Amino acid sequence: MRKLVIAISMLALAASAAFADPILDRQALMKERGKIVGGISKVVKDEEPFDAAAVLTQLQALQANAEKFDADALFPSGSDTGDTTAAPKIWEDMAGFKAVEDKYLADIKAATAAAPADVDTLKTQFGAIASNCGTCHQTYRVKKG
Repeated sequence: MRKLVIAISMLALAASAAFADPILDRQALMKERGKIVGGISKVVKDEEPFDAAAVLTQLQALQANAEKFDADALFPSGSDTGDTTAAPKIWEDMAGFKAVEDKYLADIKAATAAAPADVDTLKTQFGAIASNCGTCHQTYRVKKG
């Protein structure tokens, strides 16, 4: 019985450690975000037809993704080294970094609440959302290459 308890404890510890890497956690969150944004972008670029229900579902998924963003948990002190493109500016200006993410979330919530009824409305809303992405990437991300 004791061996079983130890084995279960070790598995629980390993599982929690697998989810305790802030670099991997934030990369997974951003990959998910990029996939959702990419889907909406196809509609905005007229590469896919506008479907109000599908767009709303994507906006809701983007909002849920943005609501999972916790700068303190994803960018703790010491997580600025390793396989990351997070710029040192994040830790130098955490308040500014959080403000950019807060604006991003607010713009997504507004777009979701408005439930765009046509592609032109979506293009306007998506422009605001995408500008937040650009601001963050230019200021708080190190370019690869």
